Amino acid sequence: MNIFKAYDVRGKYPQEINEKVAYEIGRAFIKFLNSELKIPKNKLQVVIGRDNRLSSLSLYKNLIKGIVESEANIIDIGLATTPMFYFTICKFKYDGGIMTTASHNPPSDNGFKLVKRKAVTIDIDENGGLKEIKKMVLGARRAREIRERSELNFPVAERSEAAVGGGRKASVQKKKVLKDYLNLSLSKVNLKKIKPFKVAMDTGNGVTGILISEILKRKLFKVYPLFIELDGTFPNHLPNPSEEINISYLKKFVKKKKLDLGVAFDGDGDRIILVDENGKVIPSDFISCLFSKIILKENKGAKILYNICSSNIIKDIIEENGGKAIVSKVGRTFIKEKAQKEKAVFATEFSGHFYFKDNWFSEEPFFLFFKILEEMADTKKTISQLVSPFNVYFHSGQINLEVKDKKRTLEALEKKFKNNKNLAFGKNLDFRSAQNKVSHLDGVRIDFSDWWFNARPSNTENLLRVVVEAKTKKKMEEKLKEIRKIINKT
Repeated sequence: MNIFKAYDVRGKYPQEINEKVAYEIGRAFIKFLNSELKIPKNKLQVVIGRDNRLSSLSLYKNLIKGIVESEANIIDIGLATTPMFYFTICKFKYDGGIMTTASHNPPSDNGFKLVKRKAVTIDIDENGGLKEIKKMVLGARRAREIRERSELNFPVAERSEAAVGGGRKASVQKKKVLKDYLNLSLSKVNLKKIKPFKVAMDTGNGVTGILISEILKRKLFKVYPLFIELDGTFPNHLPNPSEEINISYLKKFVKKKKLDLGVAFDGDGDRIILVDENGKVIPSDFISCLFSKIILKENKGAKILYNICSSNIIKDIIEENGGKAIVSKVGRTFIKEKAQKEKAVFATEFSGHFYFKDNWFSEEPFFLFFKILEEMADTKKTISQLVSPFNVYFHSGQINLEVKDKKRTLEALEKKFKNNKNLAFGKNLDFRSAQNKVSHLDGVRIDFSDWWFNARPSNTENLLRVVVEAKTKKKMEEKLKEIRKIINKT
């Protein structure tokens, strides 16, 4: 059953993800929470939200049916972004929840994000819980197939009908959270300072459009809305701003209209991409650097987390501004857990996810965006001027390479490169000792005097995710080519 990914459940609708699967996931989720928290099912309070995909409402209804028939209580927030969903669980201290979404995937896909208390992801890791839920869902499927062969009816709602009906053993409470969520994002922002800016906001017809509509009502600044109408067919472009083709119109629009900034969100609103006044995409690592500078002004000496595959410029900037840089494995589960343990104020991922202490270390793209506008006002600089000092190294971006044997390939890469005697790579070389140049925190990372690489295995596919960074473009391209050659030979 390949719908169970590393951090969520995703697949084609209705071939892989359908109403029966939604029902079974709802039941399995409550069994898992009941076992994990040692709380009677009828005392559990779980949050459910959904995006605006065409299949989301029908899946949502059957998810509700499975949860209610398991006797747990539901807090139904309806249409919501994933950060709104996390906010609700953390703010009101609920026991967990399920978000119906396939994020940035094509309209034919759908899925579920499952979390525990404090919005901790239920993932496929050994102790993460998703393997256990998968086992329960598979067991339920086998039992259902036996019943169906025996011509017994399986109690699943029709796609067009409301799934919650007679025999309800628990409550379903509807809750509106949009305004509370947005108010939290604005609570530490000087609204007068951001008022003059002109910003294009592209949600790709995804669910984040509900927040842009609220921003328009409040007249926080001049908004040029692009594709904010909710349409689960995503007729203008896929809600995946990491791919250039999906933000090509935004880039041209910002430059043509001479706006201050362009912003794009993915399908469920937990990822943000910024475009400068010249219509150029700002790398997520540069955004991380800029926000690190901003937050360290208000939190002297604070800790900030970053991914092992992120640019070294992040570490350099954090330390130059008096902060303590802490490296983390890739993945929401790891970075959230480590940020809480280290009592950090901010955590960042190369993928464009940003986490904040004041939002329980859940993704919060709007707070980051508002604070960047405030910084532009304070410094009287354009966004391109603010990020230009970070353009120091040459980063390859993440490259997925297919391999036959992940473990053997990682060993081959380490064997090839680990005996290099150069000092580690970065502006601040004094704290990076030679014996620390090889790291197994997440796959293999080796730092040299003028370049580094990280190769980490995919959790669910025969892939290595490779990143190379160097002080020159030529060196980066040479080393990437060399790594590809080793992988192809292994």
